[in-house]
Amino acid sequence: MPVSSGVRKRIKELLDPDDEIQYVFPADIFGSANPCVFFAVTRKTITIMTTGRLSRKSPKRVIATTLRNHRIGPVETGGNPWFEFNGVVYEIDDEYISVVHAADAEISRSAAKPEDPLPDL
Repeated sequence: MPVSSGVRKRIKELLDPDDEIQYVFPADIFGSANPCVFFAVTRKTITIMTTGRLSRKSPKRVIATTLRNHRIGPVETGGNPWFEFNGVVYEIDDEYISVVHAADAEISRSAAKPEDPLPDL
């Protein structure tokens, strides 16, 4: 199920007002007592927000921010889909694998672009 507009609005409130959300998906921290988080991929950052213990649907606070030049995956799909990001293992639902792949593909495309040979023109 896609992330609702209400959740996206709450996520936007926790981000830099000048930034723009590109991708959002929920994930569970493997083996954690407070497992549910949201990943918000923006033009500038990858931001991870916790939902707290009482609700799995409303982001409460930012727990980590990484510059956008990092890949999130690869997603391992043998069993429950999972990936490791910044040393933490996250599980996701099957429907969000394509979201992670799309976010990572943008990084690959940006890295493949040649430098401007005449940047001062």
